[in-house]
Amino acid sequence: TTNDNGLPELRISKLYQDQVQDVNLDSKTKTFIKNKIDSANWFIEAVNQRRLTMVNVMRSIIEFQPEWFSGDMDFLRPLKLQDIAEKIDMDISTISRATSGKYVETPYGIYELKHYFNNSITLNDGKEISTYRVKLALRQLIKDEDKHNPFSDEELKDKLIKRGYPVARRTVAKYREQLKLPVARLRKEL
Repeated sequence: TTNDNGLPELRISKLYQDQVQDVNLDSKTKTFIKNKIDSANWFIEAVNQRRLTMVNVMRSIIEFQPEWFSGDMDFLRPLKLQDIAEKIDMDISTISRATSGKYVETPYGIYELKHYFNNSITLNDGKEISTYRVKLALRQLIKDEDKHNPFSDEELKDKLIKRGYPVARRTVAKYREQLKLPVARLRKEL
């Protein structure tokens, strides 16, 4: 559901609707009021359409990510905006706008909708996994490292490859930055 229960319902004042029917008003005024009512109706319909789009997008995300919404928060499938756009038969730009800066409240916390969209990498066995899983593994490696001798990006790359994630050093650096984790020299404790 959308979080707009506390907002008043949008509607057109009966006063203006009655004025369009008033025989004492001149045609220019009636035309002006009718145009404004039409604009207001368009706006109300646009707000309702936005609400419907948000619900459809979220429903599709839940269908694409059933494991995560069932409680396995370490598992996100690869998902692109295009996948949702095709599923609900809308333009990808509409999906991008509908998810940008929007949040969802779940039993596990509040998450930005963009959290559920991620790319995939192909493992050596041909299986595709979400880059989210690689980032989790990277975060865990950095968390468990010796803080007096932290791993360089090259060492992190080697450790991820040993775990079955074929990544380049530049990819490790990019994921580390996305996770807001500093370089090795800044993680070092004395």
